[in-house]
Amino acid sequence: MDEFNALATFGALSNVTRLRILKYLVRMGCNGKTAGEIGKAVEATPSRASFHLATMTETGLLVSERRSREIFYKVNFNSIGNLVHYLIHDCCKGNNTVQSCCNPKDNCE
Repeated sequence: MDEFNALATFGALSNVTRLRILKYLVRMGCNGKTAGEIGKAVEATPSRASFHLATMTETGLLVSERRSREIFYKVNFNSIGNLVHYLIHDCCKGNNTVQSCCNPKDNCE
């Protein structure tokens, strides 16, 4: 991840609804949820949820998958791991205190 991508990803997270979406989808795991289910869970109207889901998908935080007539969204754990890795190794220069707090791993593959 480079500085430009990190800023875009942070920008995608700098909204309360998007942060709620991310937290919800992390809890839901690898199967994902539909836009309607996500909107209901985070108390967002369908159009508002779709807008935020599109923004998060564009930055790579989420991936979408069409299943029949519905689109399911799920967290791209690799993208989150790359962001954490960028923070730890580029921004924090491998600071041991920061580094000891997390070990990103993709559990969906």
